[in-house]
Amino acid sequence: MATRLTDRLAKVLPVPPSGNRITYDSDVAGYGLRVTANGNRSFILNYRRKADGIERRWTIGAFPDWSVGAARDEAKRLKRIIDGGGDPVGDIHKSRAGATVAELCARFEREVLPRNRPSTQLTYRQQIAAEVLPALGRRKVASVTYADIDALHRSISARAPTRANRIVSLLTRLFNLAVRWDIRVDNPCRGIERNTEHRRQRYLSADELARLSTALANLPDQAAANVVRLLLLTGARRGEALAARWSDFDLVAGVWSKPAASTKQNRPHRIPLSDAACRLLRQMQAEAGKGAYWLFPERGKPGHRSNIRAAWDTLRKAAGISDARVHDLRHTFASLIVSQGDGLPVIGALLGHTTPATTARYAHLLDDPLRKAVERAANVIAGRR
Repeated sequence: MATRLTDRLAKVLPVPPSGNRITYDSDVAGYGLRVTANGNRSFILNYRRKADGIERRWTIGAFPDWSVGAARDEAKRLKRIIDGGGDPVGDIHKSRAGATVAELCARFEREVLPRNRPSTQLTYRQQIAAEVLPALGRRKVASVTYADIDALHRSISARAPTRANRIVSLLTRLFNLAVRWDIRVDNPCRGIERNTEHRRQRYLSADELARLSTALANLPDQAAANVVRLLLLTGARRGEALAARWSDFDLVAGVWSKPAASTKQNRPHRIPLSDAACRLLRQMQAEAGKGAYWLFPERGKPGHRSNIRAAWDTLRKAAGISDARVHDLRHTFASLIVSQGDGLPVIGALLGHTTPATTARYAHLLDDPLRKAVERAANVIAGRR
C-alpha cells in the first residue's frame, strides 16, 4: 500500500530479513524507497516503456544522500521524459554497450587494480599496454567474440606460449567484470584452449653455487649481491626480499616475519633464520646504520629497490650459469633442504605454500635421501654395517 514518503519515515522503515522491500510513494506513481537486508536505502522509479510496455526500474540515488523531496522531484522529471517516449534505463544500457575495451581496461585499472599487490598491478598494466590495447583497445566490448580472443591467443602463442595463456587469463577477468558491470551478457574467453605449460625445474648444482659465490664476492653492486645471498639462505621470493623492512626481522630470536602485503599468498609468513642468514643481516644492518627502514633502499629515490635485473645478468655471465633465473634460487634452497632428508611439509612451511600441491613439485628430490634410507635398511637386513 502506498504512503506519502518523508525523510523521517525513510529513516525508520524496517530492514527486511532477506532480499529487499519497497515502500511506494502515494504522490508519484512508481516512485518508492527500497530497503535491502544489508540496511541500504535507495530511491527507485518503476515505469513502463511506451513503445512496448516493458517494465523498467531506475535507481535515483541513495538515502540520505538524496532527500525524499529531491528524489521525488527527480522522479517527476524522469516521468516527463518517459511520457515523451524516453527510456532512461535503456539509454544507460546503450551507453555501456558502447564502451570500448580501452575504456574497460581504464576502469579496471582505476577501480580494481588498487586492491592487488604492487607487483601484480605492474604486471597487469604491462600486459594491457603491450598486448590487449594494441589488439583490442578500439573495439567495442560488446562486439568482441570468441574468435577474436582465440586469434589473439594463437598470435601470441607463436612467440610466447606461456604469455599467451596469461593474456587470456587477464582477458577472462576483464570480461567477467564487463558482465558484472552490465556492459555485455557473456564472456567471449570461455572455451579458449590454453597452451600446455611445463613447470620449470632448475636447481643450481654445488659447482654452480661455488662459482656464483665467487661472482657475488666480485660484484661491484654489493647491495644486489646481498639480495641474492638472502634469497639463497631463506628461499624467499624476490619481491619479498626487495620489500623487506628491518622491523620485520628479529635477529636475536632469528626470525623473519613477512607482512601479508609482501607475500604472494597475501597472508603473514613467519620463518626461522639460519645462523648464516643472521650473520649476513647483522653485517648489512651495521653498514646501513641506525634509522634504516628498508633492507634494500632504492638508490637516490624513496622506497625500496624494485629489481636486480642488471646485477643478475652480470652474475650469471661471471658464474657461467646463463640459463638460471633469480627464482631458481628459491628452487635451489628447497632442493638443499630436501636433500638433507626433510619432508615436503617442512618445505611447504618454509616457502609459504598454501596448498600441498604446490610443494609436490619437489617430491622427486626426495629420491636420493629415500634411496639412502632403503640401502641402510637393506644393509641391516643383510647383516652388514
